[in-house]
Amino acid sequence: MERTGELLNVVDVEATCWEGQAPPGAVSEIIEIGLTVVDLAAGERVGRHRILVRPARSTVSAFCTELTGLTQAEVDTGRSFAEACRLLAAEHGAGRRPWASWGDYDRHQFARQCAATGAAYPFGRRHTNAKLVFTEAHALRKRPGMAQALRLAGLPLEGRHHRGEDDAWNIAALVLDLARRGDWHRAV
Repeated sequence: MERTGELLNVVDVEATCWEGQAPPGAVSEIIEIGLTVVDLAAGERVGRHRILVRPARSTVSAFCTELTGLTQAEVDTGRSFAEACRLLAAEHGAGRRPWASWGDYDRHQFARQCAATGAAYPFGRRHTNAKLVFTEAHALRKRPGMAQALRLAGLPLEGRHHRGEDDAWNIAALVLDLARRGDWHRAV
């Protein structure tokens, strides 16, 4: 039986984006979902997952490829957004486990895209904005980006920044650092 009270899903998404305005009719859509499972009791990252999502109303721009490394050909092999949401719920306990992201963008993007497509929202209500917890724990005036937070915490940036799978892994390292400091349990 899964110890849902001790496991946390850390989620980071990448979405279609453009330098400047979106092309006419295009909307920002999730194209990659990175998910790292954290065992808070053991103090370790225990799962690393990546779900590619095929956009339905936009395409991957050259700017987006430069930022994320994701290409249109790669995301064309992905799942539909609705399938990705079902997978999060069925295989990753998204509705049962608490989850965290760096800021509120990911939570809002899922809510917007679910509302626009009719897909079932995969997550439960227990969401923690890890950026806010980090900012308060370090008594910072401004909320840092993930890469800056890693530097402040003395942690390495592993993998490629702006890649969902790698960013979720790095955010999970920040969550574990906060937990070791005793600052995470106050948040959840």
